[in-house]
Amino acid sequence: MNEVFGMALPRKVASANYMRENQELFACPICGDEMTVTDDCSVVCDNRHSFDIAKQGYVNFMTHAATSMYGKDLFEARKLVIESGLYAPMHTAICDLLKQMNTNVAVLDTGCGEGSHLESIKNKFQEQSDNRFVGVGIDIAKEGIIAAGRHYNDMIWCVGDLAKSPYQQASFNAILNILSPANYTEFKRLLKPNGLVIKVVPQSGYLQQLRALFFADSEKESYSNELTVERFKENFLEVEVKRITQTIEINQELVPLLMHMTPMGWHQKNEDVAATNLTEITIDLDILIGKM
Repeated sequence: MNEVFGMALPRKVASANYMRENQELFACPICGDEMTVTDDCSVVCDNRHSFDIAKQGYVNFMTHAATSMYGKDLFEARKLVIESGLYAPMHTAICDLLKQMNTNVAVLDTGCGEGSHLESIKNKFQEQSDNRFVGVGIDIAKEGIIAAGRHYNDMIWCVGDLAKSPYQQASFNAILNILSPANYTEFKRLLKPNGLVIKVVPQSGYLQQLRALFFADSEKESYSNELTVERFKENFLEVEVKRITQTIEINQELVPLLMHMTPMGWHQKNEDVAATNLTEITIDLDILIGKM
């Protein structure tokens, strides 16, 4: 409970308490040793490599400088679009996969951004299951993790690089990789026996209304995920593919936000965005489920 004598704890302290309850997940990204969460809100290994928990409730495990093309405005737009329910069928499908494991689950969302997908999946899981859900998000984009720490409680948010991830081997029941680049070597290291890697990739109809608008009569108007799916299949002994597709009405207020969160809208003029008048959008995704 994140309060003392009826008063809410500072977000930094509440996050430190939650991380401490799950500190067995952590491994030092510098030396690989086990880590503990201290009373002064740091995550420290036996070799005294230390990473402070920020006031927003996240921890930065980066060991080298890194830049990201994704900024604060993009993550704010993405949060509003995801919370609108546009991706709800995908969240439900992933939640169903996790419930079928019939156990407490530790779930790592790689490339989590501002954390909205993981938050939605967690909420659905907790509504429908008595099992415990420990959610962990990692992203190289600091602005996304700052937003995640600020908005979503009782989860672990980390700035970090999967090439030097701050987690112990075989720590997670499921690894999510939603519309984001993959690191299959690290996924396999982090996955528990009988665990799942769940990767979400666009199908041919994904956001087709935007593609038709901005890329008409060009090769970008169509999209194929064939190479991504084949690479996924090469990395797992068992692979299942579920397709989630629907075309739904979209609130006009969400159109510029949707365009801002996707590369298609990044180079469009404001007047072009305002003139789109989109009334519907297609969400067309493949959910790839891999077992080792």
